[in-house]
Amino acid sequence: MSDVERVPTGIPGLDELIEGGFPRDRSILVSGGCGTGKTIFCMQYIYQGAKKYSEPGIYITLDERPELIRQDMLRFGWDIKKLEDENMIQMIDASIAKIGIPSEEQYAMPASGFDLDKLLLEIMRVSKRIGAKRIAIDSIPALGFNYDNENEIRKAVLKLSYLLMRIGVTSVLTSETEEESKRYSKYGVEEFVVDGVIVLHYMGIGTQSNRTLHIRKMRATKHSEDLHPIEITNKGLIVHKIEEEYTKI
Repeated sequence: MSDVERVPTGIPGLDELIEGGFPRDRSILVSGGCGTGKTIFCMQYIYQGAKKYSEPGIYITLDERPELIRQDMLRFGWDIKKLEDENMIQMIDASIAKIGIPSEEQYAMPASGFDLDKLLLEIMRVSKRIGAKRIAIDSIPALGFNYDNENEIRKAVLKLSYLLMRIGVTSVLTSETEEESKRYSKYGVEEFVVDGVIVLHYMGIGTQSNRTLHIRKMRATKHSEDLHPIEITNKGLIVHKIEEEYTKI
């Protein structure tokens, strides 16, 4: 074991692959194609952090409307609204600011449009208010709408990552990839800025589906380099041991 303080993820089977959890105050990229489970991963990290480990968390959504996320997460038995009422979780809605529609959420970007600096200020404000220890941002590509080149995107992600470290939170950021792509993120720059990269894969074969998780990078951590089978259950994501899968064959 290393002497780096660890943040348990709340995802069964994952922590034992990364020396007990994410390195505290670092940023982790969770990357994958459509339907690989990125949003579930993020909310499980935030929800279990609040519920199981008493660490307040903030979920920033840039793609999906918060009310839909709350509804979707009930299928796993996660009552997000209850934890919001207890100030253990707060959601920041940046999903519709980009198209100039006002949000009805308590914490949101103004309808005048998306602005990274305004988002960072809102994150700081909410973080201070609830004493946040965890943050999830879903997703980075939604930030890219305002930038013309990859250098600008890299600077934006670096700025975001630096600020999250400064305010003392351990963060999970998501990014999109194409299944056949050699990249680990949408723009090919995010993975160089963050401290860890976890890639989720989904491959449907006939009536069977095959989901895997690969820890591509985790600074200050001795981690597994294997492809690990994952399953989305009625309680959320579970990472299985490879040998468990072989016994099914």
